[in-house]
Amino acid sequence: MHKFENCLVVGISSRALFDLEEENQIFNTDGVEAYAQYQIEHENDILSPGTGFDLIRALLNLNEIEPEKRKTEIIVMSKNSADTSLRIFNSIKYYNLDITRAALVSGAFLSPYLEAFQTDLFLSANEEDVQEAINSGVAAGIIYTEHLPSEKIKEIDQIRIAFDGDAVLFSDASEKIYQAQGIEAFQEYEAKNAKNPLPEGPFAKFLKTLSTLQKQFDKNQAPIRTALVTARNAPAHERVIRTLRAWDVRIDEAFFLGGMEKQDVLKAFGAHIYFDDQAIHTDATSEFVPSARVPAKIKINEE
Repeated sequence: MHKFENCLVVGISSRALFDLEEENQIFNTDGVEAYAQYQIEHENDILSPGTGFDLIRALLNLNEIEPEKRKTEIIVMSKNSADTSLRIFNSIKYYNLDITRAALVSGAFLSPYLEAFQTDLFLSANEEDVQEAINSGVAAGIIYTEHLPSEKIKEIDQIRIAFDGDAVLFSDASEKIYQAQGIEAFQEYEAKNAKNPLPEGPFAKFLKTLSTLQKQFDKNQAPIRTALVTARNAPAHERVIRTLRAWDVRIDEAFFLGGMEKQDVLKAFGAHIYFDDQAIHTDATSEFVPSARVPAKIKINEE
């Protein structure tokens, strides 16, 4: 029996993996039956790469380092039905992607299957699906599909993943103080709590999994490189550094921007995916690097 215990497991929707914007427009305008008919009629037409394609292909390439020890598993997770999925699998085969597993739920909730597949990360262009994932405790992002990659597939030698801090890697408790009381109160609170690790956010477990994977390689030859790109600056930086130390995780690069715009740093870093909780940031960064917005967890008593 195949187990995912020692693998990084990424679930991705078909629309995040391939360019399905035209098909999504048909779905939104004409409904599910018209969409299904279109997909069946075009099931032999190969889809172009989507926003998440280069990242997924690079993650799969990690399995070639030690073929007997798989390091990543990719699961296609979609509310499509099996009947409309042949085009997806034909495209997967065309691009020689080592993806053999899928959860196709015909409109049902995806969140129960994220746990069943031991998913570490879920990427989708559907906000409802990502919200379900976050609510169930899985790291997830709404990937931007407006700025698709070029037709030419990029060869990625080192996967570069970047994260915002508060409300992504860490909880949103400190950010709430900033929003409610302002920057001075936030900095005073962080200075007082500098030696107390920040509570974990929705992507803390995913970062720890990446760090464990990185430790299997020499530091200078690791196929994954991570970056923290945060609006924090001194004196609020100390608590972040101590938190990462307490978690025993490695962040290869850290940028404390103090409110500066993030896109130039992310472009220079060469991020293959960037996660941030605020649309004001991801709207801007998605024009330069693949980006995904992380929604806040909704508690039942808040609905």
